Formats: sequence, structure tokens, C-alpha cells
Amino acid sequence: MVPEKKILLDIQGLKKYFPVQQGILRRTTGYIKAVDDVSFSVRAGETLGVVGESGCGKTTMGRCLVKLYEPTGGKILLHTPEKTLSVTELDRHDQHLFRRSAQIIFQDPFASLNPRMNILETVGEPLLVNHIASGQELQDRVAGLLKVVGLRPEYMNRYPHAFSGGQRQRIGIARALALNPKLVVLDEPVSALDVSVQAQILNLLQDLQAQFGLTYLFVAHDLGVVEHISDRVAVMYVGQLVENATTAELFIHPLHPYTEALLSAVPQPDPRNKQMSIVLQGDVADPANPPCGCYFHPRCRYNDGKRCVNETPALREVQPGRTVRCHYAETLHLVGVAGGSV
Repeated sequence: MVPEKKILLDIQGLKKYFPVQQGILRRTTGYIKAVDDVSFSVRAGETLGVVGESGCGKTTMGRCLVKLYEPTGGKILLHTPEKTLSVTELDRHDQHLFRRSAQIIFQDPFASLNPRMNILETVGEPLLVNHIASGQELQDRVAGLLKVVGLRPEYMNRYPHAFSGGQRQRIGIARALALNPKLVVLDEPVSALDVSVQAQILNLLQDLQAQFGLTYLFVAHDLGVVEHISDRVAVMYVGQLVENATTAELFIHPLHPYTEALLSAVPQPDPRNKQMSIVLQGDVADPANPPCGCYFHPRCRYNDGKRCVNETPALREVQPGRTVRCHYAETLHLVGVAGGSV
């Protein structure tokens, strides 16, 4: 029996609210609940895919995890070999340890690289700032990183404009790996690339994960990509986590109506697998003024009109390692992807 891997990242009740300010005095009149009470854990060496509609809080959550945004509430615990870091309560020493342990790869490879810095400066900056390497040692380390991501070392004196989108994303990956992190947040790393290049980058990410023992939080819209690369999948809706399960379980047998609707929209490559697309009525709830009860109830075709409207469902564990935020998760018979694969 294979021993279960240790938990690397533990999120407890994470919240991120953005103030809504109006008037000449910019008084706060409300809050946009971009991330609203999200809890989950990620084991070492695992890939957790995070999916949902645009504006559901996926990217905001990922940026909170690497402290690009300061969380409004909740706890983020990162279990490093040296010590357990409480990301929301870091002192100066722990801040340096955290920056070496967690990195992010951004969605747009054109915007995430400084056009005034060559590749040696871009990839070598984390090593220089953290006093890990300088001079010839720095050049050797950068050359090694470029080789790892499939680029030639002599490219290090070139600037970002000289590279294609796929090459720029490889540079971003090399920069993220410079400090040998344990956790890497991937914010839609292939959505801005051509399909053929997407496959190359995904294969590279999987190879790097096996080589360096990386743990990924993979934010994406494309469910086909998520199924290919993820061990587990978390589904978000209006800032809340509504379902979290292994990839196979979620795609074959979803427990939340929103997950069922997402899966029904996935194109089927096999014409024999016919599946009706579920068209959700209405608009996505306003995160500044979410509906009472279940946030999804105005668009849910299983809405009972009573409990769903008046009672807020809790995120609860219905099976070992599987959580869902729905009153009727055990009684609904929802349809997954035909054939169990995208």
C-alpha cells in the first residue's frame, strides 16, 4: 500500500474582500467578496485544478496564496521542511523563507516579463535578491535553468521581444523555479498560447513536477486541460468553493449542480457520446451583493424554493476526501462527462 503524502498547503476559511468606495470622500459603502470562506488542502507532489466561470475568484485566491494580495481573513499554512509557515502572519525571516518556497507563473507571458531586462536579469533576479548566486555562478545557474525548460543558454542575453509566446512562458517557468520552490501557483499558464504550444507547456510542467517534486495549484477554464494535468479538482462559484474531489470522481459523478452544468458544456470528441448541454438561466450572482441561502439557487434547476433560498449550505465532507456545498448532494442524480473523459 502506497503511504499517503503529507499535506503541503492548508487553507482554512480564506477570505478576500475588496472595498467599494463612493463619493468625493471615497467612503466605503460595501465589499466585493472575491473569495468568501474557502477551505481546502493540497498534498505534496499533487496538482489541484481550480475551475469556475470568469470572476469566481480563482485568480484572486491564487494571488492570496503567494501574498500578492493580503487576505481579509482566514489562515494559509504552508508546511515547509524547515517549519510550518502561517502565510498571513509572517515575520521578516519567515517572509524570505516563504518567498523561496512559493512561486507563481502568470497567465500572460507577454505582460509578465520586463521588456527592459534581458533573460539573464529576469531569471537571475530571484537568485541575486536572495543572495544565492552572483557573477559567473549566477550565469551558470541561469544557463542550467534555461536548459531545464527547453531553451538554449545562449539566449540569456536576449530580450523578451525576441521570443515567441511559448518561449516567453518557458522563461516565466524558469524564473519561478530559480529558488527551488515547493508550491507553484499556475494562473492559467496556457490559455494565451496556441493549442500545439499548450500541449508542449503542459508536458513540460508535468516533467518538471516529477523531476523536482513540485506541488501545483492549477487555475484554468479549460476542463480538458484540467482533467489531463490534475489529481484533484476544486470548483468555485462567486468566491466560494462548491465542490472538491478527485478528478475521476468529479468528471464521472459530480455532486453539485454547478459542476454538472460546467461538465455539460465540454465539447465531446466522440459523436457517439451525446450529452445535452445545460443552459444556466440568469446571470452570475453579484459578489458585492450575493443572494441569500445558496449562492447558486437563482440559476439552479434543482432549487426547491425553500431550503435552498433561506438556508446557506455549509461546505461538508460527504465522502472521504470529497467535499461539496449543496443541501441535496446525496439525493441528486447528476450527470458527468459521457464516457468519463473529456
